[in-house]
Amino acid sequence: MALHAPRPSSERPASAGPPSIVPRPRWSRFTTALAALAGIAVVLTGTATAAHADPSVAEIERQIDADWNKLEPIIERHNATRTDLAAKRKQADALAARITPLERQVDAAMDKVSALAVRAYMGENVSTVNAMLGSRSPSEVVGQLEMLDRFAHNQQKDVRQVADLRDQLAAQKAPLDEMVAQLARTEAQLAAKKKQINDEIDRLQKLRLKVYGSGGGGPLRPAPCPGSYPGGAAGTAVKFACAQIGKPYVWGAEGPNSYDCSGLMLAAWAKAGVSLPHNAAAQSRVTKNVSKGDLRPGDLVFYYSDIHHVGMYVGGGWVVHASQAGQPVKMKKVDDGPIHSYGRPG
Repeated sequence: MALHAPRPSSERPASAGPPSIVPRPRWSRFTTALAALAGIAVVLTGTATAAHADPSVAEIERQIDADWNKLEPIIERHNATRTDLAAKRKQADALAARITPLERQVDAAMDKVSALAVRAYMGENVSTVNAMLGSRSPSEVVGQLEMLDRFAHNQQKDVRQVADLRDQLAAQKAPLDEMVAQLARTEAQLAAKKKQINDEIDRLQKLRLKVYGSGGGGPLRPAPCPGSYPGGAAGTAVKFACAQIGKPYVWGAEGPNSYDCSGLMLAAWAKAGVSLPHNAAAQSRVTKNVSKGDLRPGDLVFYYSDIHHVGMYVGGGWVVHASQAGQPVKMKKVDDGPIHSYGRPG
């Protein structure tokens, strides 16, 4: 359900592990998602009810669908940003864990240099020079000079070590401090967007109640679910998805009592031991592209050019999906909506 252009079937993103050296964090993709979310106010304020004296049921349904197709991409971007935020928190925790031992080393080195400063202030070097001047022979003077030189060299080494450790600590703490500040800003922005999304959903709910009252919108299970059983992990996932029919749509939810579209796919395939991101477009990127002719129960069906909706194929030409607020998880014909592509998890 997030904005994405169609992808070639062979294109799969490379999975890279965390780098051994902590880089300065890159926020480009993260802040781009936030910038996209910032457009919600423009989208939501542009969806006011059309000025009809008495809109028909069909007109209100068309308006609800049109407004929902503006809101759902925003919900999916919100889901993607929440996922990125959780990943950034883990990075911040890992970076802080690596910095802690370095902070202890800096503290110990500082203590050592402080002790040297106290000894110098108390006149230890002067005492050493006086002792040297009182030596009885040239050979003793040379020995004392060598000892004094070693003493000064060790002091310089200790001071240099503190400076190096201090610089290392500053270099590693700078990206951590920036990351923590960004997390705080993102959390505040997400809270504001969540309120705006909820306000828009309330508006659509009032429109729906105007048409249907508190009644439902038709049969939820018009055909056998699943229509056929594929076995294996796909069988586990499709049986789970079918069992959720009737549960309410709640945006951002991934069960067990409610779902949004990508949250239902995430939960169903998690039951089968397969991890999926909580975002329709991201799910399309991590699943194997399949053709319509190869479609089998458990496969994901992605809708709209920006991939802001997803359902699970259950056989017989039907999908199970969490469609929109005010409607429970239900079945629909697979081609009821503009299909972007099909994906097979696992």
